[in-house]
Amino acid sequence: MRELKILVINNYGQFCHLIHRAVRDLDMDTGIVANTTSVEEILDEEPDGLILSGGPSMERAGMCAEYVQSIDVPILGICLGHQIIAKTFGGELGAGASGGYADIEVEIVEEGELLKGLGPKTSVWASHADEVVKLPEGFIQLAKSSVCEYEAMRHEERPLFGVQWHPEVAHTEKGEDLLVNFFEVCETY
Repeated sequence: MRELKILVINNYGQFCHLIHRAVRDLDMDTGIVANTTSVEEILDEEPDGLILSGGPSMERAGMCAEYVQSIDVPILGICLGHQIIAKTFGGELGAGASGGYADIEVEIVEEGELLKGLGPKTSVWASHADEVVKLPEGFIQLAKSSVCEYEAMRHEERPLFGVQWHPEVAHTEKGEDLLVNFFEVCETY
């Protein structure tokens, strides 16, 4: 796989720098970009893909909704990033029943490009303080767990993906595989 330029959008999450390091360690050109950066400035960077990091709240999501709507590259939303994509397209969010970070067993419902090779079940590290409770129109469920119906999703036509869990942390099995699958989408888009 050739080196791609993957920009990590900083939503002030505690794992943003771990996402950046994981992407760099997989031999991709990467940088962390403030979520207040203009669409034009991001496009000037000529990214092959974007990763929306996790973060503390939707109120601190900056311009992420605009990025998702107007930047035509593959986008992976992690935790808050997943929720931003869902809300931007009309999905609904709610408080999760299980709250803080925990080891969760996820069932792969639809592998697709993002989750190929991860199933049928995998163990992930996730917070469910907030979660997607209703998928937006035009999205399909990729994974679920006993505590969350929409652990992962993708847009039916555009390369927009969201996962509730954190593939960048060591506690997540096959996290690197998920990132490599995303890079393959970026390479072929």
